Formats: sequence, C-alpha cells, structure tokens
Amino acid sequence: MDFTEKILTACRNQKSLVCVGLDTELSKIPEFFKKSDDPIFEFNKAIIDATTPFVAAYKPNLAFYEALGTKGLIALEKTVHYIPEGIIKIADAKRGDIGNTSRLYAKAFFEYFKFDAITISPYLGADSIAPFIEDESKGVFILCLTSNPGSKDFQYFSNGEQTLYKEVAQKINTWNVKKNCGLVIGATHPGELKELREMVPDLPVLIPGIGAQGGDLELSVTYGTDKNGELALFNSSRGIIYKSIGEDFAQAAAKEAEILQSAINHIRKIRY
Repeated sequence: MDFTEKILTACRNQKSLVCVGLDTELSKIPEFFKKSDDPIFEFNKAIIDATTPFVAAYKPNLAFYEALGTKGLIALEKTVHYIPEGIIKIADAKRGDIGNTSRLYAKAFFEYFKFDAITISPYLGADSIAPFIEDESKGVFILCLTSNPGSKDFQYFSNGEQTLYKEVAQKINTWNVKKNCGLVIGATHPGELKELREMVPDLPVLIPGIGAQGGDLELSVTYGTDKNGELALFNSSRGIIYKSIGEDFAQAAAKEAEILQSAINHIRKIRY
C-alpha cells in the first residue's frame, strides 16, 4: 500500500480528516501530571485515548520533545508506539539536508521511531528529498506555503513568471512517482490553497492553521480537499489538546476533536 492509499484508508475508516498536533509543553499540561515519571507521555496517552475515535492522524512536533533532551525523546518514542494501528503518525520535524544526512534522518524517523510520514523543507532540492521517498509506504509532507506570517518573506518570491511556492508544488507533483509525496499548505491562505489544489489534484495536503492561527475552516475544506472530498488532513494542536487544563482536559479534547470532525464532514457533505 502506498502512502496516498494509506491516508485514504485511515480517513475512510475513521470517517475523519482531522489531524491532532501533539505539541505537548510541560508548562501547559495539568499540574497533576507533573508528579509522574513521564508527564509528557502520560498526557499524550490520555489525549490519544480520548480523541482516537475522531481523528485520522496525530502529528507530534519534534521541538516540544527535543527541548526536553533524552527524556523528551523517550516520551516521543513511547507516544508514537502508543498511537493505534491504522492512524497516520506524522513527525513534524521539518528536516531537509544534503542526501547523506537526509538518509539518516529518514532512517531515524521511519525505522527507529516508526513514523508513517515526516514534514520536510524543499530548500536543498531533489537529493535532499530522495531518501525520504524511497519507500512507497512512507510519506513526506513538503513545506509549500506555510500558515505563519513570515511565509511572505520567501515563499511568495517570483521570478516574474511564477512564485516560489507554485514552483515547489509543481516540482513535487512531478517527483510523486511512488505516490508518497504531499504538501503543507496553510489554511491562512485560502485563495492560494485553491490554486495549489488545482495544480496538484492527486497529492495529499496537510493543512495547519485552522485553530489558534485563525484559518477559515469552510474555505479550507472546500479548496483543500480533492474532487472526492478527500486527500486532506486538517491539523489542530493547541485548540484541541489545551482546550481545558483541568481534570476534564481529556473529555474537553475529545469534544473539540469531535466538533472539528463533524464540522469538516458537514462541509464535505454539502459539497459532495
């Protein structure tokens, strides 16, 4: 099964296009977890248990784990192994280096940590991406047009004929020989999302920015999904995992994930 098929299967089985970002920060989790030997994993475990019925993917951001050193990486490993089979596991690592280094990054995330996919930067070109797409069952989400304000600094650069973000999309589309390439496109750019989806109708798209960053959900679903209302994952991190910091944190996260799942599916139903 190639990575595109894996995404379609997960989303159909779960009846969801929701991706939960596990951006777990020690200072933000409920106080009672801090007595645990592994508070990050215990918090993640509770979030996963509560939200799994409503999601198709989880996306730990590596920064939140690397910042804690060895303990953080142990918590990351345990978290990834705890995510149920059939749910997509995405390493939000934003790697991308010369070929030999990328080969070792791919080995670390795909073979050791057992992620299904990773986010990477395209800045170093084809040889930096190649090691990540050797295995058709493992996927990459390549940064194309990100949701942060600074995306305008470089990604909108134009040579007079085409912007850089469109050049990225076009090249990745041609490199998608094994059906395991996707793009990261922020929900904060709905017009550009529409243009890009038309350019790459068959690529999976990871869409951040619908939660705390204020992206428009209806436009993102309308423009970001493919002709069948599929092939997109909508990520929410803080808006779900920190919905409550009280004893009801897990129930609050589950409710928020369910609300997002229902909202996305409602838009899809109207459109398709």
